[in-house]
Amino acid sequence: MIYETYSAEETAELGRVTARKLKPGDVCALNGELGAGKTVFAQGIADGLGISEPVCSPTFTIVQVYEGGRMPFYHFDVCRISDIEEMEEIGYEDYFYGNGFTMVEWAELITELMPPEYIKITIEKDLEKGFDYRRITAETVKRESGNGE
Repeated sequence: MIYETYSAEETAELGRVTARKLKPGDVCALNGELGAGKTVFAQGIADGLGISEPVCSPTFTIVQVYEGGRMPFYHFDVCRISDIEEMEEIGYEDYFYGNGFTMVEWAELITELMPPEYIKITIEKDLEKGFDYRRITAETVKRESGNGE
């Protein structure tokens, strides 16, 4: 699916609408360059899940956990991960296969750790269409699990 938004509020609203469809155990890879609107989209997701606390990018903490909504929201930013073992030390599997929704920014850095099926959302800017324009592509990724399944 491809969506177009023309303001930060429209991008956040798309996050809210998306959140209504999520279920525990869903994992999302969120891609986009710096300033593309990933945090705005994540804020919309949190709002749509009924989470009232402020959401910010977890760049320096790797994972932020938000609770208080209809399910926990685990927000990862793995751009500073230098070794896959760091994810194992964090206990990523508890989040990815837990009772909440997991969003991973820069997931292409840990592709081998992503579950066999996940949602991939890519946010792109196009300045020719306006400063606040975003093209948001959502797709389901299904890959081999690596263990013969």
